[in-house]
Amino acid sequence: MGTPGIESKTAAERLEEKIRARTARSGIIGLGYVGLPLGVEFAKAGFPVVGIDIGEWKVERINAGNSYVLDVPTAVLGPLVKSGKISATSDFAAIADLDTVNICVPTPLRKTKDPDMSYIDAACRDLAKYIHPGMLIILESTTYPGTTDEFVLPMLEKSGLRVGRDFFLCFSPERVDPGNPKFQTLNIPKVVGGITAECTRIGSLFYSQALEKVVPVSSTRVAEMVKLLENTFRMINIGLVNEMALMCDRMGINVWEVIDAAATKPFGFMPFYPGPGLGGHCIPIDPFYLSWKTRQAGIEARFIELAGYINGQMPHFVVDKVQNALNDCTKPLRGSHVHIMGVAYKRDIDDLRESPALDVIHLLMRRGARVTYSDPFIPRITVDGIDLAAEPAEKAAAADCVVIVTDHASFDYKRLVAEAKMIVDTRNALKGFSSPKIVRL
Repeated sequence: MGTPGIESKTAAERLEEKIRARTARSGIIGLGYVGLPLGVEFAKAGFPVVGIDIGEWKVERINAGNSYVLDVPTAVLGPLVKSGKISATSDFAAIADLDTVNICVPTPLRKTKDPDMSYIDAACRDLAKYIHPGMLIILESTTYPGTTDEFVLPMLEKSGLRVGRDFFLCFSPERVDPGNPKFQTLNIPKVVGGITAECTRIGSLFYSQALEKVVPVSSTRVAEMVKLLENTFRMINIGLVNEMALMCDRMGINVWEVIDAAATKPFGFMPFYPGPGLGGHCIPIDPFYLSWKTRQAGIEARFIELAGYINGQMPHFVVDKVQNALNDCTKPLRGSHVHIMGVAYKRDIDDLRESPALDVIHLLMRRGARVTYSDPFIPRITVDGIDLAAEPAEKAAAADCVVIVTDHASFDYKRLVAEAKMIVDTRNALKGFSSPKIVRL
């Protein structure tokens, strides 16, 4: 005979008890830059965590207590694995024993700039096989407004379970900024919106056990749009300042000085900075989820398309600067040795996704340059089928032109200015240096 009264408790009440007691068995599907840090935070909060990933090498590394994500030190992951708080598997049958599941899989764009939903689709199909009453399911993968209720929910309801009563479904946008020393998974406010008010309440309760601040919103669509607004805002403002850089270049004005002076205004202005192009897993991609969705509604997202075009032209502008700098030294670009400093998409991380350095290298090779590179975080890259291995930064002195694409803190810029023959600086890394050999964006 069971405990008196336990049969009368709702699925929400039973799940809430487990969450508050931190005994809820928590699963993370997708153990990349988003999933692994999230799983670690819940494990640190006392929850038993199981990570699920199709990458066997990730599973092996985690179970050995060895992190492959810069924001998760091995010194933090190792003890959690050893204590049994976190483990990993490639077997989706583990879902059958879980109380909560966070979906943190990639959501790339196809070449036609429409959403590639294959990873979310595969995760939800596996999830639907093992869904059971009393589960909380949260999608974190960035996607278009309507994904959770139009795409995910119907797949899960085929089980016969009813959302808001038997299981609980939310969307909570990931806001990870890899390599940011100040804001990480723990202290970045967590937006969460559920299919029903009860879904939102349970999802908010879950996150509040491990993260510092939770921001509930009224629906999954609001939560989905939040992420797209954040990154569209950044993409458009970067596009604006990149266009400003193009204009300043034509007029012989130092765009970096203009931005610094404008930033002294204490209201009404937020500084953004130009660069060689957009990179990473969010800003170059997320706004196009929104433009794709709005096209379905007959609305043209003109700001997004224009900013995307301008940002996409920046690698071409950088290569033109290199070619012009070499011409001023009576050297053609074809046959010249160009050395790239930094190929990760931003400073001090090991992430190559959508990096503008790859476009710059491709364009240089297409114009006949011999290209080498240095990057302490990226040991090898492949561009146009050609494998390149990172070289010591000291080798830059031998090149006809050096291009600073990613301004890693470990680079010795003073030595670079002293030894390099010509430098094209796309990041203002050489601010404060004055030399005729420096060409600024």
